[in-house]
Amino acid sequence: MKLHMQILIALGLGIKRNWHIFFGIIAGVLIGIFLHSHPNVLIDNLLTFFGQVFIRLIQMVVIPLVVSAIIIGITSIGDNKQLGKFGSKMIIYYGILTTIAVIIGGALALLIQPGIGASQYISSNIANEVQSSVSIAMQQQGNILNLILGFIPNNPVEAFASGNMVPIILFVVLFALALAKVGDVNRPIVSFFESVFAATMKITDWIMLFAAPGIFALTASAIASFGVLIFAPIAKYLMVLLLGFAIQMFMIYPIFLRCFSKVSFPMLFSAIAEAVMVAFGTASSAATLPLTIACCEKRGISHKISSFVLPLGATLNFDGTALLQTVAVIFLAQAYQVPLDLFLVIQIALLAIIASSTCAGIPGGGLITIALILNGMGLSPEQLVAGFAFLFTIERITDMLRTVLNVTSDAVVAAAIADNENEINYDLLNNPQAYEEIA
Repeated sequence: MKLHMQILIALGLGIKRNWHIFFGIIAGVLIGIFLHSHPNVLIDNLLTFFGQVFIRLIQMVVIPLVVSAIIIGITSIGDNKQLGKFGSKMIIYYGILTTIAVIIGGALALLIQPGIGASQYISSNIANEVQSSVSIAMQQQGNILNLILGFIPNNPVEAFASGNMVPIILFVVLFALALAKVGDVNRPIVSFFESVFAATMKITDWIMLFAAPGIFALTASAIASFGVLIFAPIAKYLMVLLLGFAIQMFMIYPIFLRCFSKVSFPMLFSAIAEAVMVAFGTASSAATLPLTIACCEKRGISHKISSFVLPLGATLNFDGTALLQTVAVIFLAQAYQVPLDLFLVIQIALLAIIASSTCAGIPGGGLITIALILNGMGLSPEQLVAGFAFLFTIERITDMLRTVLNVTSDAVVAAAIADNENEINYDLLNNPQAYEEIA
């Protein structure tokens, strides 16, 4: 199937599966335009209230979702002998791609400055409050060494109580590594966190049911206040993301494969086309995982590699998310006129790498864990409701695109490791006519 046909099918699947989100956006635009011409304080207050409820619900699940995902992901590796053979290479490859994605996102956002045009839609009082919060947080951290020192919690319980995400993650990673090393005695605790993760995912599903009205409220409220001109900075933000995603997909992945393997990127992309289309339609790398594994295994990549690398990638590797989060946070900083010095940009980049690796492979996961980055800057999503209205207006579109990147990245790393370990059948991979149909 030609690439343009695959893209059209993917777009159709995306609209079909997420019609309620697109309906919420369109309805929000129409109601917002009406309210901009016919102001109604009561309705505007209600819209603002429902928008804040949606953001608070997202905040609510961040800590249990991140903690349980990290513990399950790390303990699933355990002392597996495969980890010593190619696990370290997998981590290095994922790290390279995520770091490059963050650099691309940061460079484009700083160069094009998508958030500058949004600053006129932000209250000066709120902007001053945000600037003050960031300034205080930066003064307390002082320099890179203090920033790193701040990652280490002197009291994990206090970190949990205050919602200080980076120290929480460091403690949880160490705790999970210890659990992985103690053997079967860890089963009661791991089972507990498996239950926590399952329950939190269910709560997240429920929250996502509120996504359409939540995005409707945020969109309508923003347009009611500022009119359709508010779409100008949104379009610029989307342009930066699309450019970043395109560079990562069509430049970085092919170069990466050429440097670390003999795999042809066009052939690999053709092999995983069905998984890419489902990734776009569902906006969930977790939901796409079974199909990603099936595409890779039936088209040349061994079960040994696919069954180990791809599930961990769906848990830990989110370079598309890292790129999105970097651009989104810099966009918010520009919108609230927060000075972006080198120290703050480096901090955003580091936190984006950490936040993306703790993101659940579900719709909306990228903007859920963005709270981690904001927390490191001394902010909370509640302080940035107006800014989040911009992000959520096109969140589902960007979510589908970053999921395509995440799933493709997993397959790229799996293919590179399979080539390194002689676990790939090139006769099958390079012969699309011989591909088995994916059920």
